[in-house]
Formats: sequence, C-alpha cells, structure tokens
Amino acid sequence: MTDQSDQSPLSQRTINDFGTQWTTYDNTDGYFGSAELLADFIKPFDTSHFTNARVADIGSGTGRFAAGLLEMGAKHVYAVEPSQAISVIENRFEGDPRITALNIQGAALPRDLNLDFIISIGVVHHIPTPEPVIKAAYEALKPGGQFIVWLYGKEGSRAYLALALPLRLISRCMTSKMVAGLAWLLEFPLWGYIQVAKRWPWSLPLKAYMTGVLDKIPKDKRRLVIYDQLKPAYAKYYTRDEASALLHLAPFSVEIHDRMGYSWVAIGVKPKDLGT
Repeated sequence: MTDQSDQSPLSQRTINDFGTQWTTYDNTDGYFGSAELLADFIKPFDTSHFTNARVADIGSGTGRFAAGLLEMGAKHVYAVEPSQAISVIENRFEGDPRITALNIQGAALPRDLNLDFIISIGVVHHIPTPEPVIKAAYEALKPGGQFIVWLYGKEGSRAYLALALPLRLISRCMTSKMVAGLAWLLEFPLWGYIQVAKRWPWSLPLKAYMTGVLDKIPKDKRRLVIYDQLKPAYAKYYTRDEASALLHLAPFSVEIHDRMGYSWVAIGVKPKDLGT
C-alpha cells in the first residue's frame, strides 16, 4: 500500500493546529485523559475486548487514550500522531515496550500490523479527505478486527452549531494565544450553562454531555475543550447516514450508535472470511 497521506494546505494546517495544541497543553491527567472517559466515548463497545489486544490509536495527540488502552490491558499500542505532538508521546512512554509511536498520518498506517482493533477518537471529523485513512485502517486490521471511530454528530448539535460556527469563522484567524484567551473568557458562561443543565428538570441542548462529561473535569480542561472547538482549521459534523457511509468507504460491516445525542460511535468490522 502506498503512502496516501494528505498534503493539502487545509490538512497540513489542521495537523499543525493540533501539534501546537497538544505540545502547549500536554497535561491531560485526571478524568480528561482517563480510561473511564475513553470507555464512555466508545459505548457500547465492550472495552474488555482490549485485553491482550494489538491496538492502534489514530490521532493520538498526547497519548491520553493510548495510556487508557494500556490500562484496559492492551498488549501493544501503536500511537499514531502526524504532528509535532509525537514528542509528547515519546517522552510520556519513553522506555515502555508496549508503545510504538508513529509520526505518520492515518493514511500511512502500515498494512502488515495485523491489529485486533483501531480506535480514532475525535479525529476523523478533522480530516478533509478521510477515505485513505478508512482504507488504511481496513488493511492494517486482521480478519475480524474492528475500527472504532467517535465522530461529531450533526443532528443533535444544531443549536450549538448556530453559535459555534460564526464564532469559529473568527477564531480560525486568531493566533493560538488569542484563542486561548477567548477560551478563558468563554469558560465562564459554559460553567453557568452546566449549572443550569444540572438543575433544569427538562431537556436542554447537550445536557447529557454537560452534566456527564464537562461537569467532571476542572476548568482548565474545560478551557482546553473550548480551545479544541475554536482553533482547528477543519471540522465536519456527520449525519447518521454520513457516519455509516464513511466506514463503508472500505468493505467493513458497519454499526452506528448514538452517544449522548450529539455524536456517533461508528464501528466497522473487517470480515473474518474475506472470500465472502
């Protein structure tokens, strides 16, 4: 398989944005970088299947979920990170034989890894041309292996997007320090909304996420979540049908699950009998 890495300016800018983000904000300790949060992201997948498994994490960032995979019992983890944040991963896992850090795009994932699982949490929706990544993941999995992807969802995010998209048009043009300052300011109304969501007995936009995730992390990590929303050059919000079509770019058997009403867990299974 040839290297089909995306060298387009939009892709490279997105990679550079995340490289700056994860080298500047490399502390992802606590719940934000926990195995518990990883398990929540990929429900209903049974994380006990990671025990003694060979797993790749595409878009590993600081390696927070690579660490979670090890905590869940993975035998070996390939932490795939195309940006300069690979240095954070290398320093974090220095000397740990269970981790291999790969400074490549997902499309360049070696096809001979014979992996049991591949995960990609909050990454594929930032890839302008995802097809080569999906096909590379398919090739790197052994028969019966699974590709587990968490994606932004469109259906449950419309109220949020009405506010976020106009703001993002401005924030994308800001320097990283300016975006960090804006995130610092926006954390105050976010905290207020979380308090309302906790007490309001009826449905509110993103209520489950506000009370089930953001309320569990400290304010510095909430600011990082805001920064993460504001800075990347590219982000796509997938409908359910688009999420399914995404993994059907390779001959996976696909299932789609709703997560908290605003995102999707897409699971692609590589057929065990490739002759069928």
